[in-house]
Amino acid sequence: MRTSIKTLLVGTLVAALSVIPVKAQILAGPHGSEDMKIGVAGYSYRNFSIDETLAMLQSMDVKYLSIKDWWLPLDSTKEQMDEFKKKCASYGVDGYILGPIYMKSKAEVDRAFAYTERYGIKMFIGVPDYDLIDYVIEKVAQTGIKVAIHTHGPDGAAFPSIYKIMELVKDPSLGVGCCLDMGHSVRSGEDIAQIVKKYHKWIYDIHIKDETAPSKAGQTWEMGRGVIDYRPIVKALRKVHYQGVVSLEFEKNGDNPHPGVAESIGYLRGILDGTK
Repeated sequence: MRTSIKTLLVGTLVAALSVIPVKAQILAGPHGSEDMKIGVAGYSYRNFSIDETLAMLQSMDVKYLSIKDWWLPLDSTKEQMDEFKKKCASYGVDGYILGPIYMKSKAEVDRAFAYTERYGIKMFIGVPDYDLIDYVIEKVAQTGIKVAIHTHGPDGAAFPSIYKIMELVKDPSLGVGCCLDMGHSVRSGEDIAQIVKKYHKWIYDIHIKDETAPSKAGQTWEMGRGVIDYRPIVKALRKVHYQGVVSLEFEKNGDNPHPGVAESIGYLRGILDGTK
């Protein structure tokens, strides 16, 4: 008898619940990640062809790629560049910027600007020798093509931080700014959110990643697994109305980067969706 009553009660409860409307947890409005241009830095897929790379970007619905010269050599003709851009577009990808391009002479500076002009964009990522800065500024004035200097962190390479760029260029209106590598910034002990807030006029492009440690010993890690808290950084980018691309530069697992890249892009979208 007890069993029958219990069965009857359970059945009644299930029936009642089945007719009670339950409000689904549905996102109202656009995803927060839709207000940020998410890209991938070409170095992430350094061991892959451009077709393989574009297919992997398409699989993640990533629409921006910085182009390295192993896919598009510095002596490429305009016709070759047009075909290259057409191929990118067929995958829904914009090869939005070139570089980093290293420049150790005036001739190499001239070549980098001519390469960018043929490609048909108004900015490239460059790393000139320090004594070429004034010449680079002259070329910017002549061509209208800006240069985003990539930062390299505490490893002894040129331009360890945005501060070195500011020291040498002095004026952010001259068209020579920064491609801020946030992973290297953290490895240098810098506060990225404060840099974004204070020096956003200098920031033309961004490379993101996570790191295993906030020190020189830090290594690239999948975003969300490392030490970088991207929530205050996202808030800072929104506060200054950053309009550029945020490109993942995934240096880990060069022969099989895609799982880590996809995980990192997914984490970044989640952070953008959940941080106001």
